[in-house]
Amino acid sequence: MADLVLASTSPARRALLEQVGLAFRAEAPGVEERLDPAADPVAQARDLALRKAHAVAQRHPGALVVGADQVLVLGGRALGKPADEAEARAQLRSMSGATHTLVTGVAVVGPGGTFQGHEETRLAVRALDAAEVDAYLATGEWRGCAGGYRVEGRGLALFERIDGDWTNVLGLPMPLLLGELRRRGVPLFPPPAVC
Repeated sequence: MADLVLASTSPARRALLEQVGLAFRAEAPGVEERLDPAADPVAQARDLALRKAHAVAQRHPGALVVGADQVLVLGGRALGKPADEAEARAQLRSMSGATHTLVTGVAVVGPGGTFQGHEETRLAVRALDAAEVDAYLATGEWRGCAGGYRVEGRGLALFERIDGDWTNVLGLPMPLLLGELRRRGVPLFPPPAVC
């Protein structure tokens, strides 16, 4: 069976793969993540995931490489990772009291060809006052996260409701990914490693 490589250094994505017991290694893809706010968010998430998977696959011929990327959709516009605290503040204020969608694109590249898919989850943000936004920004969790929040941390308190796949919110829609890995012959219940 081909080596499994995650084209990401995201702790949340690594934790999801570890949770199901898959043997893998993780590597930074080194792909620029620019978004066009007016372009199709789903197409952008899928494209970024594929570009990440291809970048790592070039360094590991014969490996099975998984790429993923998230795009937040609010009012039909794509939002990515805020560049600084001021942008994170603006994103959180724009989401306050509103519902947005997190789209995660997934790509698998390697033996068996190329797969692209995506998952969408809807999240309703509480009506936040300025003090709450400032207090959350002070945690620093906003760094490196689409929309300026980390739902697997203190950012969970920002939300009234989450509808959809929880693993998608964490950055890697596992039911979708595991279905594709199983199709390629990756055992979903590998025997435990012997020390």
